[in-house]
Amino acid sequence: MKFIVAIIKPFKLDEVREALSAIGVAGMTVSEVKGFGRQKGQTEIYRGAEYSTNMLPKVKLEIAAADSLAAQVVETIQQTASTESIGDGKIFVLDLASTTRIRTGETGDAAL
Repeated sequence: MKFIVAIIKPFKLDEVREALSAIGVAGMTVSEVKGFGRQKGQTEIYRGAEYSTNMLPKVKLEIAAADSLAAQVVETIQQTASTESIGDGKIFVLDLASTTRIRTGETGDAAL
């Protein structure tokens, strides 16, 4: 099993969620986060004064996927979330040791 963490632009969330549902992703956790990478923040104007913000709003997706589906999940997120501009985000893939469904006690891929 794999644990996939993706940081994407907020306005791409609905499109990514629909694309993931279409390939069989049954669930995910979504969090609003702030961060920066190579783009180093942005300049904004508030009440006539210009200031620089170091942290930009992003959305973090967390998805547990079977090994057989993980590559397709990553490819779907990459293709759907891309705007081909700086700040599109990152995808991290980690090995997932185990999963347990709390209600039934199912473990492994059956718990996904």
